[in-house]
Parts: sequence; structure tokens; C-alpha cells
Amino acid sequence: MSTHATARRKLAAPTVSMLPRTADSLSFLYLDIVRIQQDDTGVCAVVTTEQRGTEIVYLPTAALSCVLLGPGTSITARALATLARHGTTVVTSGAGGVRTYSATVPNSLSTRWLETQARAWTDDNERLAVACRMYEQRFGAGTVPRETSLARLRGLEGQRLKALYKLLAQQHRIGRFKRVYDPAAWDEQDPVNLALSSANTCLYGIVHAAIVSMGCSPALGFVHSGNQQSFIYDIADLYKAELTIPLAFTLHDAPHPEQAARRHFREGLRLFRLMPRIVSDVQRLLDPADAAHEPEDLEEELVDLWDPVSGVLPGGVNYARSAE
Repeated sequence: MSTHATARRKLAAPTVSMLPRTADSLSFLYLDIVRIQQDDTGVCAVVTTEQRGTEIVYLPTAALSCVLLGPGTSITARALATLARHGTTVVTSGAGGVRTYSATVPNSLSTRWLETQARAWTDDNERLAVACRMYEQRFGAGTVPRETSLARLRGLEGQRLKALYKLLAQQHRIGRFKRVYDPAAWDEQDPVNLALSSANTCLYGIVHAAIVSMGCSPALGFVHSGNQQSFIYDIADLYKAELTIPLAFTLHDAPHPEQAARRHFREGLRLFRLMPRIVSDVQRLLDPADAAHEPEDLEEELVDLWDPVSGVLPGGVNYARSAE
């Protein structure tokens, strides 16, 4: 191998200190009908069209939080491994980004926030407190009394969404609107529902990327339950009234609402800076007293050992003498 080729390989290999923090990452990239592969420079998408032939587009893997792979997409093992090393979540989705079929889980350097999440989830009182904080964030600080029951909060949330749908329908003069999600009759739905489902899928991918990059479990939800994406739905619901719902109504007359929703949603996120907000919100919801703690430590750490008395002991230590 030539010296030039060796240098290119070294430059393409990231180090831990080079990787961006989750909060600084880009949002997502949707790809379909392309081949994603790894070469000496990096991960690239090979696009072939009749008009322009074959083109190669390199992906900013170190700064991407989520890659959505639509129909007609293939990816090599080397490219997938590179995305995993960079902490990029790879989501496989259906036509138009309607469904999420699977997602990779990149390695996280710490289990701190996973342990915090698990403790809160297994304690019914703490789980209720987290769920109530999630609802209170949607309504705004101080608008709901703290002693309000969870059942009452669910009812208030339903009323809030109905009022929002009615207001937006009046503003865009589209008549009565009813939220419908029916994958079996996808083409029969109106443009607003199509756009909203598509935008929500993109939102789920971004939230999924943030959650797993922090080391949390997507399955341990506090409001939602019984699904591998329960916590994703919990967090995504915090932003729909600001991001996806108003956007969907603006596309009520779009000829291709699904594609338009993805494009406009991605453009809007450049100003919204969703990733840092997700990170801080997850921290505050799980542990308000310690929300200022950084979720990521970029230095490699040895795995600790659990101890019933002291909590944890340093790993990588020979404890032969203490056992004598």
C-alpha cells in the first residue's frame, strides 16, 4: 500500500476526542435508492441515475445523529461499522419514512443515565413523578397544579391537542380535521395526516439517536409502555406541538406531503437546535436535581464493579488480598 493511501486511511479513522457531543450533532439524513459503502476516505452514498450517471456523495458521519434508510437502500458492513463507531443511529424505515422497522444502537461510554432511568422506572412513585413532569412541560410551567392526577393530565393533554388541531385547521381553512394513522390504508389519508406521520417518523429517529447516545433505553417509557420505543414516544411528544403538527398543516395542499414534510422538517431543525434540547430535557426529567451533569464523558473508562456496601468499586483491580 502506498504512503498516500496509508495517510488517507489514518485521517479517516476517528479518535474519541474527535467525536462531537450528542448535543452538537446534526439531526438526520434520509436516503433511499442508493448504495452506502466505505472507501479509503469515508462513508459515501453511491447514487445512480439515467440523467447524471453514477455520483458519489460523502456523508458527514462524525456529525450525524441519525441516518434513515428508505426503500431501495443497501449498506455494506464496513460502512455500518463506521457509523456505529461514530455513534450514529441507523434506522430502517418504510416507503416515505412511514414506519420504523429497526435501529442500530451505538456504543455508549457510560451507563450513568441508563441506571438513573432504570431506577426511576422501577419505582412507581418516581415513575409517576417523571410522567407528571413530562405532561407539565407540554402545558408550560405553573399552568397545572402539582397535585393534579395522572388521569387528569392525560385528559388535559387530549383537550390541548384537540384545541390545537381545531385552531390550525381554521387558520389554513381546511375544515374539520381528525388525526388518523392507518398504514393499511395509507394512500387514502388526507395530506395533513400523511405529512404529520412522515414528520413524526423523522422526529422519532432523532429522539432515538439522542436517547441511545446518552446510554438510555428506548424501551423504558414513563407515559408509554409495552413497546421497544416507549421512551422515544415519551420524549417526542414534548415537541410535536411545536414542530411536526404546525408543519403538517402548512402542507395541506402539497402534492407529495410525505417528502415535503421530511424536507421542511430538516430545514426547520437548523434553527430549532433540537439535539441539545433533547439531551437537557431527558436529564432534567429523569433527575432534576442533577440535570447539569454532562451525559457524555469522552475519556475511556474501565467498567466498574458493583458492591452492595459501597455501591461501586474500580474495575481493572486485582482484589485477591481483600478476599483472604
